[in-house]
Amino acid sequence: MSGKLRIPALVAVLALLLAPLAGTASATDRPTVTLSESQAGTGGSITVSGSGWRPRTLLMMLICGRATPSRGVIGGTNSCANADGRAVTTDAGGGFHRQLPVAEPPVPCPCAVHVATVTGTKAEADAVFQVAGHAVAPLPAETADGRLSVLTDIRLAGSSGLLTWFGAPPSRTLVFTVGNVGTSAVRDPVFQVGTAHGVFAPQWDEQQWRGTLAPGRKAQIKLPLELAAGAHGDYTVSLRYGGKVLAEQPWGVGRPWGVTLFWILLCLVVPAAVFRAGMAIVDRVRPGGATGVRHRTIPRPAFRIPKFRHQQAPPAPPTSTLPWFTPDSGPGTAGRLSAPHDDSPTSPTTPSRKGHT
Repeated sequence: MSGKLRIPALVAVLALLLAPLAGTASATDRPTVTLSESQAGTGGSITVSGSGWRPRTLLMMLICGRATPSRGVIGGTNSCANADGRAVTTDAGGGFHRQLPVAEPPVPCPCAVHVATVTGTKAEADAVFQVAGHAVAPLPAETADGRLSVLTDIRLAGSSGLLTWFGAPPSRTLVFTVGNVGTSAVRDPVFQVGTAHGVFAPQWDEQQWRGTLAPGRKAQIKLPLELAAGAHGDYTVSLRYGGKVLAEQPWGVGRPWGVTLFWILLCLVVPAAVFRAGMAIVDRVRPGGATGVRHRTIPRPAFRIPKFRHQQAPPAPPTSTLPWFTPDSGPGTAGRLSAPHDDSPTSPTTPSRKGHT
């Protein structure tokens, strides 16, 4: 009996010991931010600490106006002192400590220190902070109108053409599905599409979608997106509605190698053209043989490819033959065939005719 009672007692003790650890683990799942001071003036600095973030993650810290932990930053990063922000990388345990200079945001307080991830899965946290001497104004009232929520991940449709390879502006179509989770219809909503390059703040562009979305209904929305000419690198596309960022999507833009090829060819062609023009000018201004001394130029060897022709036999010399002579009896072509004799008039064997005197 004692052995049977001992096992349930051990299980109860272990449950009591592990309960605080489970509560601590669930509490640290959400990123948190703490400040060394809750109020400071411009020119000073505070220490920002965080825990519960992803390990080895790059974060951006900003002092923002019109911001509360419950409603977030109304107006996005346009309500923050972006020039005085600081970046920090979390350690292996997901924590960090970083000094942040105090600067006045471009909009009135209430203010907060806003910390958000730069790359990867989106995560953010806010801590209440008061900038001493800065103006304070009430937050805009929340309306009971329809509210839009992104139901699917945003995606970039389309591809780059040949002109983009030569520096034309890269363009895509932002496609996403939203649903009206409010109590009233939404007519012609105005979205803000932002593009951020690297760790820089996004540049927002307002685009209006024509249509009406009734409560509980959903619709697919397509918004055009275009970057500057020659843009390349890693970009982040953000979608914002009603001052709240709804979704983000990375976009890797390839380098326009056609522009690089153009400059390489230009660096080769222009010097060659200048050299040829200079040589032509030198040939024109060079003095002639009568007015000055003219340098003797060495002729360039001519490289000729030999042509192989069929060599014909030389023609036989013509023979002069007369029609009344045969080739063997022509004059000067052969010797005599008869015995030699003397045809002179003084030959003793030849009788001579003498006339009577």
